[in-house]
Amino acid sequence: MRIGLICPYSLTMPGGVQSQVLALARALRRRSHAVRVLAPCDGPPPDAGVTPLGLSLPASTNGSVAPVAPDPSAQLRVIRAMRDEAFDVIHLHEPLAPGPTTTALLTRPAPLIGTFHAAGRSLSYELMPKAVRYLAARLDDRVAVSEDARELAMRHLGGEYGMLFNGVEVSRYRQSPAHASGSPTVLFVGRHEERKGLQVLLEAVKLLPADIRVWIAGSGPETQRLKSAYGGDPRLEWLGPIDEADKTARLRGADVFCAPSLFGESFGIVLLEAMAAGTPVVASDIGGYANASRQGRDALLFPAGDHRALAEAVGGLLADRRKAAELVVSGNDRADEFSMDRLAELYLQRYRALLR
Repeated sequence: MRIGLICPYSLTMPGGVQSQVLALARALRRRSHAVRVLAPCDGPPPDAGVTPLGLSLPASTNGSVAPVAPDPSAQLRVIRAMRDEAFDVIHLHEPLAPGPTTTALLTRPAPLIGTFHAAGRSLSYELMPKAVRYLAARLDDRVAVSEDARELAMRHLGGEYGMLFNGVEVSRYRQSPAHASGSPTVLFVGRHEERKGLQVLLEAVKLLPADIRVWIAGSGPETQRLKSAYGGDPRLEWLGPIDEADKTARLRGADVFCAPSLFGESFGIVLLEAMAAGTPVVASDIGGYANASRQGRDALLFPAGDHRALAEAVGGLLADRRKAAELVVSGNDRADEFSMDRLAELYLQRYRALLR
């Protein structure tokens, strides 16, 4: 089968949707399907089988910044690539994001399936209700990655949505070398913006033992402010943006992975990555994270924004290695339930149904 995966966001920028698209492409290729990823790239393509559509522009969405490519040159490239590749089916991720996915909806050169990732609010859905409903109606199949994502799409677009999880490449995380630290270590990975809750973690660190280390990966609009406010703490190591190999190695090496997001997470894929890496998880108790983890079994969940509860959960795990080990065992099983190989098979079933 010739499959096209179209991502509206730049593949050279870190992001959950981008990671899902690239990982799904690898899983489908392992099943001997011809897969091409079409997406913006702000540098060399990060993987084989990618057709770059040009540079991206930052667009504010859902409390974050999305690197999209709405310019005419990107749309001409995606039209040309779809024509040249002659796909049997085209899979759009975030199909209503401005740029290549909406161009595919307008031109519709093959059966189209759309996966809806976003949860919370969508300004484009609210400001252009007739336009987004028209475009959504051109999809032959619709999938949401969580109940929160389905609720957002149904509220604004109507229609029916299958439910499929986000997947994790389990073997990649289990086989990675570990980046050892030599001290009890907490890892944060994410964009430095309000919704990711980094400040909550930094407040919690004040209540944690003096011998811990905190790895802070990523960057964003709040980086300088947070460094100015908390940068004097020698326990904090500001890593800046890191690549996938370094992220995986640090997940393997950390003693606790912390995800303190406040809102806007549709699915906790980063929690599953930590579980697959064998690292106990502490995360905020929001809908998107509850989709991936079960309180007290696969992760410790604390009330979003409560830095004291976060400090208690992290400190407890660092002190109680038996409880940490129990979370790791259960988390490994949980990650297997959401493996990317299993997800690829479920998507192939939907692709074949479209071709029939």
